[in-house]
Amino acid sequence: MTQPLTRDRAHAAIRTALRGFATEADLEALDPGENLREVFELDSLDFLTFVERLSGDLGTRIEEADYAKLSTLDSATEFLLARG
Repeated sequence: MTQPLTRDRAHAAIRTALRGFATEADLEALDPGENLREVFELDSLDFLTFVERLSGDLGTRIEEADYAKLSTLDSATEFLLARG
């Protein structure tokens, strides 16, 4: 039986998916409401890489229609928690 996704696990998955685009210090200083694409200057390809990493880590498919829900740490966390 799979454990339900927790807020801490969702945060960790998001931070892991952002590695390579941001330093650990940048990730620790991130305001949960800041736009991830703007803060880390993610272009379309970078954002797609982030989504693919996140999908792979959590074993869930994220549709293009849901990309807007991944705009901030808070919104991405809530989206992931709602998906379970």
